[in-house]
Amino acid sequence: MSALHDAVTRVLHNFDPETAHEITLLGLQLGLGPRDRTRDHDAILRTTVGGMFLPNCVGLAAGFDKNAQVPDAMLTAGFGFVECGTVTPLPQTGNDRPRLFRLTEDRAVINRMGFNNQGLERFAARLEKRERRGVVGANIGANKDSADRIGDYVTGLQRLWGLADYFTVNISSPNTPGLRALQTKAALEELLGRLADARRALAGNVPVFLKVAPDLEDGEVESIAATTAAHGLDGIIVSNTTVSRPDLASAHRGETGGLSGKPLLDLSTLALRRFRAAAPDGFTLIGAGGIASGSDAYAKIRAGACAVQLYSGLVFEGPGLIRRIKRDLAARLKSDGFTTVTEAIGA
Repeated sequence: MSALHDAVTRVLHNFDPETAHEITLLGLQLGLGPRDRTRDHDAILRTTVGGMFLPNCVGLAAGFDKNAQVPDAMLTAGFGFVECGTVTPLPQTGNDRPRLFRLTEDRAVINRMGFNNQGLERFAARLEKRERRGVVGANIGANKDSADRIGDYVTGLQRLWGLADYFTVNISSPNTPGLRALQTKAALEELLGRLADARRALAGNVPVFLKVAPDLEDGEVESIAATTAAHGLDGIIVSNTTVSRPDLASAHRGETGGLSGKPLLDLSTLALRRFRAAAPDGFTLIGAGGIASGSDAYAKIRAGACAVQLYSGLVFEGPGLIRRIKRDLAARLKSDGFTTVTEAIGA
């Protein structure tokens, strides 16, 4: 069946990217998505991240399912965990279309979506209806015109507490003006301090991660790592899309927005290594950016990631990519003498 779904992916390339994505979500909601019946077969890929057991270490990155419409369908497709969002307190339409571009020659995507989503209440209502099988996280953000962006993150955390298995604080999208300024030390101190205060007032212990950009200057990595650990966050996701532009062949290479896909792999993996060197021993890092093969996932793990996330690779490879990555990653781990994926972290 995965071959059929991969063929459908190629057919969808006849539509503009955002329409193709809407059709994909509709099909998943109708139960037409792939089913990986062997998704938990290989024990070598099992791991624990932030206290959460994952049947495999390959996750779906935020951006695919902004409104928590199909998390269970994506778990069924074979992901070990799924991250929904980015969600903001109030609904917003995002930037004008077209705002999503396939760079087929480069196996890349440029987006300037602008946190388009249906808002926190509809997101929460869908999570409330879930049977809670499998790990589903919520990626939270701030409304573009908010008078208190840090307050938006606190609102998202409070409203979804008990509904999401983990949270990701997204301060690294390049498509909301000024958002990345929250990565500076003073702003990050205030954000994480207010989130820590909010967490202390809530019952239970739910992991919270910070998602950062790959476009960081010298000293910023060390500052972010230290500040994040000091405020009790559970880890960092490295990384979001990049505003840099390596040599690209596609006609869409000049579009503004965040670049993801294959050209992001080396930059995001370098950023991951830098965070591994700067973070305290044992601090959780999740690797994202440019993963389209088992080799790519393995490179992230060897660079210091305890789990990986992907999205753009599915645009070109289809959902069969999930099984192929897991199969190849397991084979590479065994070939190098590892008995668990945890043994390979940073090796």
